[in-house]
Amino acid sequence: MDRVAGAGSLRALREALDSGEITAQTLARRYLDRIAASDLNAFIDVQPELTLAQAREADARLARGERGGLLGVPLAHKDIYVTRGWRSTAASRMLENYVSPFDAAVVERLAAAGAVCLGKTNCDEFAMGGSNEHSYFGPVHNPWDRAAISGGSSGGSAAAVAAGLAPLATATDTGGSVRQPASMCGVTGVKPTYGRVSRHGMIAFASSLDQGAAMARSAEDCAVLLGAMAGFDARDSTSAERPDEDFRRELERPLEGLRVGVPAEFFGDGLSPDVRAVVDAGLAKLHELGARLVEVSLPRTELAIPAYYVIAPAEASSNLSRFDGVRYGHRAAQYADLEDMYMRTRAEGFGPEVKRRVLIGTYVLSHGYYDAYYLQAQKLRRLIADDYSAAFASVDVIAGPVSPSVAWNIGERIDDPVRNYLSDIYTLPASLAGLPALSMPAGFGERGHPVGMQLIGRWFDEARLLNVAHQFQQATDWHLRLPPAAASEEPAAARAQ
Repeated sequence: MDRVAGAGSLRALREALDSGEITAQTLARRYLDRIAASDLNAFIDVQPELTLAQAREADARLARGERGGLLGVPLAHKDIYVTRGWRSTAASRMLENYVSPFDAAVVERLAAAGAVCLGKTNCDEFAMGGSNEHSYFGPVHNPWDRAAISGGSSGGSAAAVAAGLAPLATATDTGGSVRQPASMCGVTGVKPTYGRVSRHGMIAFASSLDQGAAMARSAEDCAVLLGAMAGFDARDSTSAERPDEDFRRELERPLEGLRVGVPAEFFGDGLSPDVRAVVDAGLAKLHELGARLVEVSLPRTELAIPAYYVIAPAEASSNLSRFDGVRYGHRAAQYADLEDMYMRTRAEGFGPEVKRRVLIGTYVLSHGYYDAYYLQAQKLRRLIADDYSAAFASVDVIAGPVSPSVAWNIGERIDDPVRNYLSDIYTLPASLAGLPALSMPAGFGERGHPVGMQLIGRWFDEARLLNVAHQFQQATDWHLRLPPAAASEEPAAARAQ
């Protein structure tokens, strides 16, 4: 049963379930046991009875002879997707006890595929943050170093996969929220092209940037998960009307002749030497596998931060206006009149980072400032996308770092939001352009913390990105390394029935 380990591959889980070597119920119980024993604070809500009910249904489908990539496989959902039966909090006091009457499109699709939900993972409040310290339920600890952040906003999903609490997890990416925690926790995370995954039932942060994302230990597993998540949805006006794809179709394609763009702007003074050394080694490995490294320029990279931190807060200000204490969610216990209820409810319900972004967004959308800030930021966004279009005329993918540094300690930058925002410099441009991108484990930096390498592809070219990551992972073992705590424990599903 070692091949069905808690940190094992989806392929091993699939073979064990299909052969009857283990049941979906037994597998789910093993992961639930690990979650209960964990002190990482990776989960906000776990409902074992609901999980086991889904596992029983999966076992019944397996007994009827049904087969499928995710049938009976446990996974965790980022608590930004509304999920019937579980709390859907967006890691905020505003929605602390909210239980949705419906499932998000992603949750629907994965349930139809037979996946078994283990629970809802912790995240930055309303997905606003890059460290997972901005959760009403407390920060998620990095399984490689409990003193360190897990990265944000999808830090709970990343920590859960890294620690073997779940083999797969959903995530979201607005400005790097799947790639940064994947890098800092040593797992693989992929953000597809904007519009590839339905946003229906995804609690909104910035509507023109939010995109559903997938996390797993390997690119191969991410390809299966993303394939089940993606698809056109008429309920989402931004959903791309494209046929369903098998993102595994190019995994075995050799990298001979692949043109990898290396932007000079990603390797400036702000990049830590330890991260640069890992990324340089990763690029050398791609070259060894047959790829050709090509220098490219993305001249407006440094403008991504001011553009993003105007556009995203502006959209957040609009989206979060619905949380007023009238319809659902938190309501202040005492107030003088309706306006006072609004003010007290929002003051009590939102955390400091959300308030900061709502204030910024309200300001840049206000009369007299819209043209000066928001409109200019949107123009910059177009220019950033043009830079990528120009670069892709001569390369197939672009590679570089995910974050300027490895994970820092919890609390170290909590009072310095600008420094936090600067850590998004390498992930924001692809988000603003709506491009697919992923982070794959590439080594370790200071204090033994994981370092990921980022790959960015052309619009709707996720299969090619996953191919490059898979070939890299076939030639390296960084994605197989386990945090000390996970490596020392008995595997979740390795015990006999």
